[in-house]
Amino acid sequence: MNHVSSTPQNGATTGALFMVVASLAFAGTNLLQSSLPTPVEYGGYGMSSTGMAFWQYLIASVLALPLIARIGIDKLRTTRPLAHEIRAFVSALGVHVFVYGFASGVPIWQMVTLLATGPLFIILGSTLFLGERASTARILAGLVGFVGAIIISGVGSEGLSLTTLIPVAAAALWATTDVLTKYLAREESPETLTISLLVLVTPNHLLILLAVNAFAFLAPGAVPAGLATGFPFALPSGNALWLLLLLGALTAAAQYLLSYAYKVADATYLQPFGDLKVPLSGLLGWIVLSQMPSVWFWPGSLLILAASTFILWAETQNRQKLSLA
Repeated sequence: MNHVSSTPQNGATTGALFMVVASLAFAGTNLLQSSLPTPVEYGGYGMSSTGMAFWQYLIASVLALPLIARIGIDKLRTTRPLAHEIRAFVSALGVHVFVYGFASGVPIWQMVTLLATGPLFIILGSTLFLGERASTARILAGLVGFVGAIIISGVGSEGLSLTTLIPVAAAALWATTDVLTKYLAREESPETLTISLLVLVTPNHLLILLAVNAFAFLAPGAVPAGLATGFPFALPSGNALWLLLLLGALTAAAQYLLSYAYKVADATYLQPFGDLKVPLSGLLGWIVLSQMPSVWFWPGSLLILAASTFILWAETQNRQKLSLA
């Protein structure tokens, strides 16, 4: 009998639920990441993208301190410190690449839909490095979700510029983070995965922030506008500060939900549910930021939802057959 899935029978529904809630939290972070670095003259708050990313994860780390106290410092011990550090650095780099796309003026719905190229990277990484078997249903669902994302992006009608390729690079970086998360989740708890990422990712954000600003100082004009603006540690005031605090809180919540989902279910199985952040982010951007999606947003979103529904149905049918065998 062929191995269909390494996901436990009781973990599929729980993993899918946690991934859907994580997608909602990520949609909220995408909305804030789009608004905060937007120039003031265009209705935003004018934060530098590197400064915003640093404070976002510093706030998330501070908010995670009660969780550290609850689970105990001893629970954070790991035999794979290098894997944790690589995961944190790649995650931080992906954040900076992604939010730079927002600072460059790419609309939220197009940014997030092009990010949905990630499932193909994850299926490849999970198959080659984790030994997971990508069933026909999983591959089909991933491809359908990818096609839906491409349709939403408007490629072929609005053109694909170098700027709109930024989230594709972020997708590859975050796919690497997801594969490493699944690898570490085989032996470590969601609390350990969450706190280790939040603790390690902040120094990596600081490193990237200082490197970008040092380069901007040494080579004026070489760093694109919005990437490094003014004093790198300056905090916003008024409503922007509250939004930044909310961004940090949503980041902490999303990372915990994501880690728990990967603890109970396969990465390739969960990816179509992660794609739900595409229509959710598009709708939030439309309602809150008045960034109306193109006409292609709707059929593309339906394809993504269809992929999520299909993979849940297919995996449920396979588990029922195995239970009867």
